[in-house]
Amino acid sequence: MNTVAHPDARPDFHRPGVGAVLASTWRVGTPERQRAAVEAVRGVWQSREWPDPGLLAYTVYTGNDGDTLLHYSQWTTEQAFEDFVRTHRDDRNAEIDAAVPGIERVVLHRYAPPYRSAVLDDRSARTLPGALAVVEVDFEGPDEARQKGWVDAVFAAMDDEEGKRPARGGIGAHFHLSTDGTRVLNLAEWEDERAHAEWLAADASEVGEAWARVRGYPGLTGSRVRRYTPALSLSAGA
Repeated sequence: MNTVAHPDARPDFHRPGVGAVLASTWRVGTPERQRAAVEAVRGVWQSREWPDPGLLAYTVYTGNDGDTLLHYSQWTTEQAFEDFVRTHRDDRNAEIDAAVPGIERVVLHRYAPPYRSAVLDDRSARTLPGALAVVEVDFEGPDEARQKGWVDAVFAAMDDEEGKRPARGGIGAHFHLSTDGTRVLNLAEWEDERAHAEWLAADASEVGEAWARVRGYPGLTGSRVRRYTPALSLSAGA
């Protein structure tokens, strides 16, 4: 199978057959090196056959911090990923590192497919995102019920704020639970970075107590929000 690059650089978050999601972060240092790293990934992957039928899609985002890359890959199983690591990953990374020396591979987390997703409307579902807001939430110890409870609290807060803080430019949000029970990853698609920044800047007093319950959820130890731009999406072709 050949490797196909998709111009919209957008994964299908509910792609059939996905049983495992891997999210990793690289640090490369500068915007110029971000662009070079994305092109190195593109070149390396498109010069080879698709590595494993257990890999369904692979998407790369560039961090708006001018430093990081986010890699989001969808697999049939975690074992399929382990097989790829054993047989294909090292030579690909070596060629990327030769093109862009000094890449720091910071962290890799494992997730299940989205537990819950929110899409604003049919129009937004057809809109290509210009920005991705990545929310990472950490909890004190493994507890799947707590992960799900926190996500459910977010949805309750979104229902509560309807009409108070419109998410103009919002497209959708996709909440993943880590397989170790300690994290939640929300990938929220927006039309552009400004739309997300304006939503965050809205007066919190207009939102009510529901978001306060989210922020003070029992067992929550920390959260981070980072913004990215879609750069590259790959999948297998015939």
